[in-house]
Amino acid sequence: MSHDITVLGLESSCDDTAAAVVRGREILSSVVADQTALHAAYGGVVPEIAARAHAEKLDLCVERALAEAGMSFSKIDAIAVTAGPGLIGGVLSGVMMAKGLSAATGKPLIGVNHLAGHALTPRLTDGLDYPYLILLVSGGHCQFLRVEGPTTFSRLGSTIDDAPGEAFDKTARLLGLPQPGGPSVEQHARSGDELRFVFPRPLLDRPGCDLSFSGLKTALLRQRDQLIADQGGLHTQDVDDLCAGFQAAIRDVLIEKSKRALNASEGLSGFAVAGGVAANTELRAALETLSAKHGIPFVAPPLALCTDNAAMIAYAGAEKFTVEGADDLTLTARPRWPLDRAAPAALGSGKKGAKA
Repeated sequence: MSHDITVLGLESSCDDTAAAVVRGREILSSVVADQTALHAAYGGVVPEIAARAHAEKLDLCVERALAEAGMSFSKIDAIAVTAGPGLIGGVLSGVMMAKGLSAATGKPLIGVNHLAGHALTPRLTDGLDYPYLILLVSGGHCQFLRVEGPTTFSRLGSTIDDAPGEAFDKTARLLGLPQPGGPSVEQHARSGDELRFVFPRPLLDRPGCDLSFSGLKTALLRQRDQLIADQGGLHTQDVDDLCAGFQAAIRDVLIEKSKRALNASEGLSGFAVAGGVAANTELRAALETLSAKHGIPFVAPPLALCTDNAAMIAYAGAEKFTVEGADDLTLTARPRWPLDRAAPAALGSGKKGAKA
């Protein structure tokens, strides 16, 4: 079958430069060059620095991915690349690299939606059948999608402002914790009391599956400032308790909205979570419990495949190739690229690119 072809994947939509070789559901190699150290002094991703780093590292990542897979270009059937959404400089670096490789080798070129890569990861890791429901939750995006096919998605709800990963990063900055914010907040939350501070659960008073997280950041800022005013600074336990309360609020919102999305869906083969925030162990555990209550299989990819990687792009490219074929050299980099083209545009702009 055509989805068992061997695909070289490239990913450069934010601050991870990645290349991978995938055959069917077998990951032959997966290389990720992290840029955390480059952006650490700025408290977040600097697009210009990220784009330069991608341009410098893409060829090295490709070379290493091929070597680790024991492959040459003659054994590769196609080249898949993230063509959006994301930081345009990084996306453009990947697209130009993939175009050059396609032109030089004559291999088919496949432009992949970064979000489709995350959304199809449960098929790569667990062979989940269509249709299934996925909570895609990352630094720049948060949405519930009914996945009907390689390029067929129905959006049930989406964030109208910050994505959870973006909110985690901003919270970490407010508390003086290192980036990326998600792991830092989660670590401190383990020692905290989630009941000490009362944080809002946005949009739970409204029907539907849309989400909002910007108010949580504001609530935490106010609580932090009140503590500083009252006692002249923050104690370690204050930071732990703030992190625990903040994380609990995000967990509770996502669980309630997931319950609504499941109740609104029929004929599902499973419920999955993907994206960087899916690495949060407390959220994964809560979602697994919710799935069990609904009597539906739960899929959470390995942590290494929750964050940005090229294996998901290679696999999504192979699936897309089965229904749409290859792209040509007019393929363009896109900062915006909604998966559900019939749904209204989501509002706002996130850390990893415009909402889609």
